[in-house]
Amino acid sequence: MARFSRAVILLGIVSLFMDVASEMLYPVGPIYLTVVLGASMAWLGIIEGIAEAISGLSKGYFGALSDASGRRRPFVTLGYGLSALSKPLPGIFGSVASVLTSRVVDRVGKGIRTAPRDALLAGHSTPETRGAVFGFHRAMDTIGAAIGPCIALMYLAWHPGDYVTIYLIAIIPGILATLATLGIREKRFTPTIRRTGLAELFRFWREASGDYRVVVIWLTLFAVANSSDAFLLLRARGAGFGDTGTIGAYVIYNLIFALAALPAGRLSDRFGRRRILVTGLVIFAAAYVLFAVAAGSIMIWAAFTLYGLFSALTDGVSKAWISDMIPNDQRGRAIGLQTALASIGTLVASTWTGFVWTYAGGMVPLLVTACVALVATAGLATSARRSRVQPGT
Repeated sequence: MARFSRAVILLGIVSLFMDVASEMLYPVGPIYLTVVLGASMAWLGIIEGIAEAISGLSKGYFGALSDASGRRRPFVTLGYGLSALSKPLPGIFGSVASVLTSRVVDRVGKGIRTAPRDALLAGHSTPETRGAVFGFHRAMDTIGAAIGPCIALMYLAWHPGDYVTIYLIAIIPGILATLATLGIREKRFTPTIRRTGLAELFRFWREASGDYRVVVIWLTLFAVANSSDAFLLLRARGAGFGDTGTIGAYVIYNLIFALAALPAGRLSDRFGRRRILVTGLVIFAAAYVLFAVAAGSIMIWAAFTLYGLFSALTDGVSKAWISDMIPNDQRGRAIGLQTALASIGTLVASTWTGFVWTYAGGMVPLLVTACVALVATAGLATSARRSRVQPGT
């Protein structure tokens, strides 16, 4: 941690607190929606898809807006604040509509903060340390993602089936995360654009490097097949896991992710982003095959372990790779556009997965996802081989 700036460390703490809040609810949410409120798998797919689509559209817009303003931190504070306030809504109102509203407001908050936050992280790193910086941030984020389900697990052990109180408790770490953002000092920069919106994003796409466009295209293809993790939790439940086992499997996934994220970032600094990212996508395909054919708890545990490795090898590494290609004053648009397209891809993936799962069972969409991931892997492995770090990054 001595190698990282104060802003990087604070952003890690912020993400830790917010993920404690979010991940208390994430494994509980599908159970609450489908078991307590009686919604179908198709409804789960629709809600997750709508939330991710709204998140995606806002990521692109607010990424460009942060480039135009020359500021990042106000967007980070506003985004975390909205997400914190969204947490207790399903517990207060107890309806499918409140679950949808909560997810939408939470994703809008994520859309506002994601690109400015990642651009802020990139601005507090060098090309030689960028993988480690993003890896550290993902590790802190995922430690929170492991703590949150543990809190939910302990509470449900004492009060089985009391999901409502968990929604109410989640606002506390969310508020702490928002307050911590106020201590971040940013390096202001001179904007090179004044316009925002879709027209600016299209112009940026036309003028961006070929390597950037190639990487974004393959990552978007992957996103079109990669549905919400909520389906994996319900797959565990379908394999015979109860509430404790389902949440425990999610904790294992997050612990693996947290432990491997910083080493994965450092490996990408040393051996290159593309190699590490491609390795992660191959592991993803293997994990989804295991989820599809799992006949018992051992295979489900193994699948969640592989899935944690995949996340560690791809999440921060992909952001570091894109940051390498783009100068500082354009990173809000670059990261915002890529994450926007990925979120829209998740809308498509969650929607079709929900319907196919409802009418054909879980094996078909899981195997299709694994196949598409391998296609995207081949594309990234054979493209963008000569990505160069841009001057001033």
